[in-house]
Order: sequence, then C-alpha cells, then structure tokens
Amino acid sequence: MNQMPRVEIRPSVCPHDCPSACSLEVEVLDGRSIGRVRGSKRQSYTDGVICAKVARYAERIHHPDRLLHPLKRVGPKGAGQFERISWDEALDEIARRFLAIETEHGSEAIWPYYYAGTMGLVMRDGINRLRHAKRYSGQYSTICTTTAWTGFIAGTGRLAGVDPREMAKSDCVVIWGTNAVHTQVNVMNHAIKARKERGAKIVAIDIYRNATLQQADLALVLKPGTDAALACAVMHVLFRDGHADRDYLAAHTDYPDELEAHLATRTPEWAAAITGLSVAEIEEFATLVGTRKRSFFRLGYGFARQRNGAVSMHAALSVPAVTGAWQYEGGGAFHSNSGIYRWRKSLIEGLDTMERGVRQLDQSQIGRVLTGDAPALRDGGPVKALFIQNTNPVSVAPEQELVKQGFAREDLFTVVHEQFMTETAAMADIVLPATQFMEHDDLYQGGGHQHIMWGGKLIEPPGECRSNHEVVSALAQRLGAEHRGFAMTPREIVDWTLRESGRGTLDELIANDFLDVQPDFETAHYLKGFGHRDGKFHFKPDWPKVPNANDGLVGPYDRLPALPDQWDVIELADDEHPFRLATSPARSFLNSTFNETPGSLKKEGQPTLMLHPDDAAGLGIAAGDEVVVGNRRGTVHLTAAIFAGLVRGVVIAESIWPNAAHKHGRGINTLTGADSPAPFGGAAFHDNKVWIRKA
Repeated sequence: MNQMPRVEIRPSVCPHDCPSACSLEVEVLDGRSIGRVRGSKRQSYTDGVICAKVARYAERIHHPDRLLHPLKRVGPKGAGQFERISWDEALDEIARRFLAIETEHGSEAIWPYYYAGTMGLVMRDGINRLRHAKRYSGQYSTICTTTAWTGFIAGTGRLAGVDPREMAKSDCVVIWGTNAVHTQVNVMNHAIKARKERGAKIVAIDIYRNATLQQADLALVLKPGTDAALACAVMHVLFRDGHADRDYLAAHTDYPDELEAHLATRTPEWAAAITGLSVAEIEEFATLVGTRKRSFFRLGYGFARQRNGAVSMHAALSVPAVTGAWQYEGGGAFHSNSGIYRWRKSLIEGLDTMERGVRQLDQSQIGRVLTGDAPALRDGGPVKALFIQNTNPVSVAPEQELVKQGFAREDLFTVVHEQFMTETAAMADIVLPATQFMEHDDLYQGGGHQHIMWGGKLIEPPGECRSNHEVVSALAQRLGAEHRGFAMTPREIVDWTLRESGRGTLDELIANDFLDVQPDFETAHYLKGFGHRDGKFHFKPDWPKVPNANDGLVGPYDRLPALPDQWDVIELADDEHPFRLATSPARSFLNSTFNETPGSLKKEGQPTLMLHPDDAAGLGIAAGDEVVVGNRRGTVHLTAAIFAGLVRGVVIAESIWPNAAHKHGRGINTLTGADSPAPFGGAAFHDNKVWIRKA
C-alpha cells in the first residue's frame, strides 16, 4: 500500500529577475522534493499572491533536462557535443587555462559575466569577489535598469519611493510602462484592492492593449518612445486648469515657474500628434490625476527601454510633483526601493580588494566586446576567457549575430555555470551544473517592495550540482585568489552582512523569514526633502551629475533636454523600416527563464509577431502566416498574430524564445541594438525600426 508523502510547509523567496521578489510557502515532500508553491500571506507585499509560473515551480526544479554533471566540449563550438568529467577535472582545467591567459595577456583578458539569473545577494554577486581579487575585467551592468534608474534619480535624488503597499490606499493608480499582469502580479493585487475598497481608478499606459490595460478603467495605448510627450501635455493641462499645487511646487521643487513656461506649447494637441492618443484621452488622464490628489504612479522599466528612456522616466515622474501627490498617503511615485537597503557588501563582493583603473566592460555590448570592437574593449586587449553564471547572453543580449560570432571564436575559452543547457552553455568549453534556489542558502531584497528576506536550503540538489558560491570559492583556491569570503559559508557571509549593515543577525532573520525596512512616511514621501543637496525635486536635472553607477557619459548626452520634453533620439520608422518593434515580456516566460518548462511552453505556444489588422492587410498577411522581420542587424522569422490593440505601425514580439525556436536559429534579439543611450548607457530593447514581409 502506497503511503502519502510527508508534507512540510517551508518558507522561501522567489529568486528571479522581478521586482516582486515574492515571499513563498513551499510544500516539501518527504524532505526530498517540492510540491505546490504559494505566496506568503504573512509578508504584506506578497500578500499570498504569486505568478502562475512560480506556482508550478516543481516542473522546473525537477525537470528531467537539468544539468547534473560537469561537461567538457569534445566537438565544434556550438555543436552540443560534450563528455562528462569530474568536478576536479573541470576546476583544474579552468584554473590552468585562466592562469595561462593571465600570464600571456594580463588579468583583464578574463571577464566574469553575470546578471539576475538569481537575485540572491550571495549567489548573484559573489562572482565579483573573484573578479576583484584577481583584477579581472569589470562588468558595467546596463542590460536592465540603467536608463530607468537614471531618470528616476534625476528627479528625486534617491532610488526610493512611496511604500508600494500604499497603492491599496490610493484614489487613482497609474501603472505606466509595465505590464504588471505579466511581470508584477502583486502590483495588480494592491491596485485592485484600491478599486474595490475605495473606488479608485486604475490607469494603464503602454504601447499595446496588453493584459494590464484590459483590466484598467482608463487604458492609454501610445507609440513607443513618446511617453515624455504625454507627460508634458498632462502637466500643461494641470497648470492650465488649476490642478498644479503651487504651494507644494514652491516649497519642494526647483524651477516650477520655468517648467510652466516651458510647457505652454506642450498642449494635448501637440502630444496627440506625437503619441497617437486622442486629445480627449490626454485631457481625461490629466483631469483624473489632477482632481484625485491621492494618485499613485507605479513607474515600470518597459517605457525606459528606449534611447530616450531616462528622459521619459523623468518626465513621467514629474507629473506627481506638479500635482503635489507626494504629500498624501496613497499618492506620489514608486519605481524601485533598491536605494533603501544600504548594504555593506565588502564581504559578498570583495570590495575591499577592488582596484581603480581596471576596465569596465558593458554587459549589453558583449557582442562588440567579443568581436574586437575597440571602443567596447575600452581600447584594451581582447577578452580571451569568459566565466558566466546564471545568464544567457547568446539569447538575451542585443545584437545577437555579433554575440554568436564572438562566442564562436576558437581562441575564446568559455565556462558556463548553469541549470540547463542554454544556448550560451551550448557554446561553452566547460559546462558546470548549478543549484536552484531551494537547494542553497541566500539573502534577498525586494526591489519592488521593502523587505529583506531569507531563503534557506529546502532540499538537496540533484546529481552533482553546486552553488555559485561553492564554485567561485573552489576556483579562487586554485587560482590563488585571496579573500576571507572564499573560506566562509553563505550563512556566515549573510550574518556578517546583516550585522555590519545594521540589520540584526541571521538567526533573527530566520526566525521571522523577512524584515520590513520601509522608511517612515515623511522620508518615503520626501516631505523632509528630496535626495538632492538642495532638498528639491529637480525638474531641471544636471544630467552629468545625476548620482548613478556609471562608467562615463555616453550617447548624445550633450543634447539632453534641460526640462521634461519629448526627445527624438529613438529609432523612428522610415521608408525602409516602416514599423516600430518592441520585444515585450510574455506572461509565462521571464526573459529566457521558464522557456524550458512544459507548462510555460504550452501556454505561450510559439514565437509570434502581433500586427494591427490594417497593417497586416496592407502587407497581405493573415493570422498564422510566417513573416520575416528585419533591419540592418539581421532578420527573424515569426508567426503572424493579428491584434487590434496596437497603434498602427507598431508591432510586438512577446517573450524571448530560444533561438532554436526560430527558423535559422535567429532569435528576436537579432534585431535589437547595443548602442548606449544617454547619459550613462543601458539597453534599448523596445526601440527598433524594422521592415516586415510575408515569408
């Protein structure tokens, strides 16, 4: 007779690249496997709600295709021919090759490369301890946040905002440039609470009628890269109709009179011609936020992934400053709370061994770096070795054809530490099997909320999988890298980090699962002053001096507008490329993660291109037809999906499918550029002009 498995409910934290960083309750079955995963009700931001892809996490952690053993390439690069080797053989070979490269080409010829495959602070960032101890090339992390954070900090002076739980206490929730239903389900949970309990209106602003706009009371579909024009017209109406809070402006902002004069010509008619919205829609939005002072602006990343992204973020952020919404509970703005944690990360990242002068290579320009582009290499020598943990640049990085060319170099030694045989792992010389988050200990923070969280090991990893920390420490020993963090356990590192950061002890955190570190109301609402030296919100930023992690000014920074304005540095459609393409997130994938799980694959179906019915008719394209999308960077084959919820001339390709899911193995990032947006770089994934034809 079969016995029912023993079920234990254990706490954990979702580690994926999402601002929600949900607190989880996980069913652990007989101490060996997991069952259902739920959102924690105890943590007030997660509030019991998680996305469907994490709810079915058992199919990912127990997937039959997980990497289980170290592998060594035995065939041509990219052919997928590997043989199993031992961990000692793998680590010894890596150390031998790295030391030889360092001797011949210098330490900067080796480039550790990572991003947000895990958001745990020890497992994600510990690779930097090895980087700094060995003086390997640095990584300037531009692929996600740079443009958005720059634009937000330009206004507030600090990367922090109103308590996001205050959405539930708002009279108007503006969800701008993020498809929260797909990417941040908790945002929708709190916004819908406000609608049910307070009669709040939900406004959603995006470039197509996605799942979030379908739940909104006012859905604004505008052309990509025109968000600043909308923001300027809204502020014009606020000043015109007496909805600007002049007392607040005088006390808390820098140049309100100059802003008002500047906006005199930025009328709804002006913005309608740029955005594709109607004058009536712009007027309705402006009146709504002008008359409902408790308006909460939840500003996403999506609309900042344009070449004018920093300017667009700053313009949208300026609207609640004009209304004075920051004064009220449920009012103001939020983008990320990453600035509230103030970690001492010298032990995690080895910052005490970091030397100035080591070159910083732009992660978004990995294709240019690996193909010998001198500016991308900072005029230094070539990269001869890569050490990659939990990220998939062959699929997700811009200028994919260049990326592939770089990875195909016979003189490039590539090590990939990963959970599945991704397209990047398939290009490696050595592949190492990695643990998943329930198989190791780590510390987490919520970018989209205010909690420090502990995610402890719940089950043993399969096969010979090892954690990022174990691999970094084992390599350090063989490479002669010295730092005390290499000899410590993740728990010891976390305990030290918590204590030194003034956040208590690990035992205290484990006892509570999480720690709420939300600043007090006056601080979060900037009522005691914004983060700039003058304490003011800056309508007129000194862009080169905006505090942000940067490697120097880039792009047309000398042409940045002085005040909020539409800035036409985007890839505008032209006769050769009459369409604008955005590569928006799918509901069941997260970048290239989850595109290996059966549940997500079934829900997403196949790679598609959404076209407006009139655009499709003009091209002679019907639903289900194979289409070719192209620009000077390359071509991609997709299946046409006819969708009326678009502005004409705009097309959408949701999700990052594996390259192999497309004809000729060319994925959607074949079409995206890696040029650096002003002022500090970034990646303009949603800013592409393309042509389209029936295959």
